[in-house]
Amino acid sequence: MAIIQDWLPTSRENYERILFWWQLYPLLGSLQWLVSWYGMGKTSVQSKFNIPGRIAWMTMEVPGFTTLLYIMSTLPTQHGIADLPWQNKVLAGLFVIHYTYRAVIFPIIQPSMSPIHVLVWSNAIIFQLCNATCLGSWLAAYGPTTQEEWKSQGWSVLQFSVGLVVFYVGLAANYFSDEELREIRRGELRRQAKLKQQGKTVEKHYEVPQNGLFKYMLYPHYFMEWVEWLGYWIAAGVACTPARCFLVNEFFAMLPRAVSGGKWYKQKFGEDKIKGKYVIIPGVY
Repeated sequence: MAIIQDWLPTSRENYERILFWWQLYPLLGSLQWLVSWYGMGKTSVQSKFNIPGRIAWMTMEVPGFTTLLYIMSTLPTQHGIADLPWQNKVLAGLFVIHYTYRAVIFPIIQPSMSPIHVLVWSNAIIFQLCNATCLGSWLAAYGPTTQEEWKSQGWSVLQFSVGLVVFYVGLAANYFSDEELREIRRGELRRQAKLKQQGKTVEKHYEVPQNGLFKYMLYPHYFMEWVEWLGYWIAAGVACTPARCFLVNEFFAMLPRAVSGGKWYKQKFGEDKIKGKYVIIPGVY
């Protein structure tokens, strides 16, 4: 049963239309270079258009994997596909694994989350819906749907295995980098609670993360998420345009925020505190 006829799940014509525009997302992401404002995280400011952090995060991230699951469960039947190859199922599973953590577990286990502006929230939902529609449609019907079609794209078990390893290395490093940031926030909440007990004024406190990959860069959680989706693209194969788009679009969405964040660290703590650290790309920047 279609939620929106020919759009959710998509017809091939509409899939190709969405994918065409999705490949142009870097132009939209690049607009971030023109503004310094970003309404979430460290740069969140008070606004009547803010949404509480946990609620905003979960509601803007969940549409991604739920849309993909819906498409995977409905589109194959519409095209007479009785059973998808195991590669399609594994790739769908990897996407769901990532977003089960990112969309559901992450906001729950965060010690605190800053409010998120409604513009950031709405743009994130659009990103998730477009990405999941393109990936889900490719996996469900418009990419290879038989072993013969996979082989015709030059697929190999070795390539798929390498992609899986890269994906899981990125996923694990991303999680542990997040955990280092969570530990800093836990320490800050303990500090604030102690000051309140002493009747002292509580002001927000920041520090430069120093453990794990933070020894070498300011945004390892961003970089390792790129590594994760690079692995996904390797596993899916170079012919998987939606997987390539996801990686490229994440790069253009996240790089301006990291560069802006690097300037914030420098202004907040001074050059000496971050000396020797790359911002986001080891050996480059």
